[in-house]
Amino acid sequence: MNHYQWYPGHMTKARRMMEENIKLIDLVIEVIDARIPFSSRNPDIDTLAKNKSRMILLNKSDLSDKDINKLWMDYYKEKGIFCIPINSRTQEGIKQINSMVVKVCSEKIERDKRKGIMNRPIRAMVVGIPNVGKSTFINSYAGKACAKTGNKPGVTKGKQWIKLRDNIELLDTPGILWPKFDNQMVGRNLAMIGSMNDEIIDKGDLAFEVLKYVKQHYPQKIAARYQIDEEKEIVEIMDDIATVRGCLKKGANTDYDKVAGIILDDFRSGRLGNITLEKPSDTMR
Repeated sequence: MNHYQWYPGHMTKARRMMEENIKLIDLVIEVIDARIPFSSRNPDIDTLAKNKSRMILLNKSDLSDKDINKLWMDYYKEKGIFCIPINSRTQEGIKQINSMVVKVCSEKIERDKRKGIMNRPIRAMVVGIPNVGKSTFINSYAGKACAKTGNKPGVTKGKQWIKLRDNIELLDTPGILWPKFDNQMVGRNLAMIGSMNDEIIDKGDLAFEVLKYVKQHYPQKIAARYQIDEEKEIVEIMDDIATVRGCLKKGANTDYDKVAGIILDDFRSGRLGNITLEKPSDTMR
């Protein structure tokens, strides 16, 4: 298996910034990718957000397996964390967030009332590793393009407060990721959904891993997408996709780079179907 590694230089600075700002915060809203709810979380956030109200948003839930979304929601509910599936691009699930914020922060609101403080804004910090759609969520939630978005990891650089209606203020922070993956599966999953720079990984190997997982857990999706026999070996499946899609070099040899590109694009865009790479039971590994 590939050894996936990623160390953005601004990470330590971002972590320090979060540590400094956490005392100003009532609520931590963590945006994760619904396709990899375990791998797209930064374990540091549990430590940083200790004693704060918590909310987890399963973003890109339009691309994930709906049944497994429910398992994750139950998993976090048991841990006392509110969790809702959203799709920031289409605003699906965004309307529920305000009432959820009030519910999550009800103790803080009650405490304020007892002290005679009325309508003090709820201050929320939005966190998430690069590429989970954090900035798109903020834009969608705030209703205006107030956070820079980009599909390059680490577009958000500084900190900014964003005032919302309903007495909520958001603090946007740069996405941070741990310096090394103790678990290679985490690295593999992040690479699969495109959270790493494709130039530093072997796309052929990665597409092989995608097909291997899909064949094991969602075999019918391979047949449905490519009209081929999903019972074959992975390399043969790649050869068949090459034939169907015309990814052949001279002498009718498979162009594995091209095939890999198609497989990864189909998986990441959801054209291969709704697929989740992790269940809550995988967190025990």
